[in-house]
Amino acid sequence: MKKVSYVLLSAMLASPSYAKIDADMFIDEVSRGVDVVAAPRVAPNVVDDAPGALGAEVYETAGIIENGDMRMFIPTSMYVRMGGGLNLGFATSRATYDGARYESSGSYSTQIGLGWNLSSFVRTELDFQTTTLKFSDVENMDANYQTLGGMLYFDLARRYVQMGDITHRRTFVPFMGVGAAFGAYRFNGANGADGAILAVPRAVLGFNVMFNDLIGLDVYYQYQMMIGNGFGWDAPRGGVDSISNIMASFRVNF
Repeated sequence: MKKVSYVLLSAMLASPSYAKIDADMFIDEVSRGVDVVAAPRVAPNVVDDAPGALGAEVYETAGIIENGDMRMFIPTSMYVRMGGGLNLGFATSRATYDGARYESSGSYSTQIGLGWNLSSFVRTELDFQTTTLKFSDVENMDANYQTLGGMLYFDLARRYVQMGDITHRRTFVPFMGVGAAFGAYRFNGANGADGAILAVPRAVLGFNVMFNDLIGLDVYYQYQMMIGNGFGWDAPRGGVDSISNIMASFRVNF
């Protein structure tokens, strides 16, 4: 044992760095190992940006796919609609009154609906519409009707566009639809026609513009062939009449 101590002491005296090693460092080297002590325990001024074996790769790839025109869209299953429109007098049947026929003027409609997106091209919808009809050259006489309808819509461009793992929402989509509605109408005034009404077919053609991923505006032409119980005042029983509207409604997806 004394021989080992003499050897260690001789090695330290012969080393040029002995003057730099104090007693605490010597004890630390003997107890833990020279290789451990020689390595720095704390690297000063070194920032570990990516801890973990895969951290560096994650940080290096973050942000390299930045594009102001790229927006991710998660397809929704349902939507609600609310809006209204104006009646097109020249494309709407005239009401009969006292042997004469009068054109619709200043008439309007309102609409609320609930829809389901069945696919990227097809959706279905239930809606409620109410319409007030006024007529030129006929004072204090108007009509109104309310209908509950069902529609099947076909979008003429894919609403969801997938690029790799990201799904985008197309901002402009033309569409068409067909369906039917039923309800009741009443021509207010003496001898006004009123009763049940059936709109078959109801057809629409228009386009949708999305303001963001969830809210958009539908603008479309709507035609309804109304099978009713007369149209006007002193009107003959039964018959088929046409109602045409230009509609605009907000569509909110959820």
